Amino acid sequence: MRTTTPPATKTKEISKGCDPCGGSSPGEVVGAEKKAVLFDAAGTLIDVARPVGETYAEIASGFGSKAEAGALSRAFRIAWGTMPPLAFPDLPDRAASSLEAAEYRWWRELVGRTFEQAGGIGDLDACFEGLFDRLFDHYADPRAWRVFPEVRKTLRILCERGIVLAVVSNFDSRLPPLLEALGLAPFFQAIVHSSAAGAAKPAPGIFDLALTRVGVEAGQALHVGDSPDADIEGALAAGIDALLIRRKAPFTRRPGIISNLGMILEV
Repeated sequence: MRTTTPPATKTKEISKGCDPCGGSSPGEVVGAEKKAVLFDAAGTLIDVARPVGETYAEIASGFGSKAEAGALSRAFRIAWGTMPPLAFPDLPDRAASSLEAAEYRWWRELVGRTFEQAGGIGDLDACFEGLFDRLFDHYADPRAWRVFPEVRKTLRILCERGIVLAVVSNFDSRLPPLLEALGLAPFFQAIVHSSAAGAAKPAPGIFDLALTRVGVEAGQALHVGDSPDADIEGALAAGIDALLIRRKAPFTRRPGIISNLGMILEV
């Protein structure tokens, strides 16, 4: 899928990003003087419909792999931790086709490391390219993803309060069309992903770009995400207040931590 990041949008254009809300009231804000909320994508707004290991194992079985889902899930987490940021600041050509090619190579390396770690790469041999293509296309399909139950209602209420919304995600060119297909894109003034931004969280640059796109200062924004390092430390380094969302971990109510997105309305 070939997409580009949505063009820069100013605060005064709130109604354009809030079509699902039926209007907005620019004077209302979340918390003290917050005019914008930035969201991580995967793990915060959306999640894979099935565990990664199950999907990898099922698709790989059609190519002769005997790797098990549990082993692939563990291997994916390990491999993910060994990868460089999903950003290409030194790419000389920033055209969509060049970015997509770089993204493809990045994910191919990750998938290769995953199957190697899981002990299933030897089963694939010459079939690996076909397997990777299937996996890459699978996660470009909105059916591979689900929206967390409270997300749409929360976004609608924030939008009705006149809050400018944006996505800041370590993702690639598949993200904007995915959010469009899942019905979330109209809520956002900007969808900033690391591949196009040339910087990945926790680097402040990707947050700075999002702030520029929505036309607010760092002190006027709040960021919400599920990674203590990428989201919380990254946002704070950029001068943005942050909330950590812990959906799966045992939850003890504490300042700065929420268990579902609806709790942001109480902040």
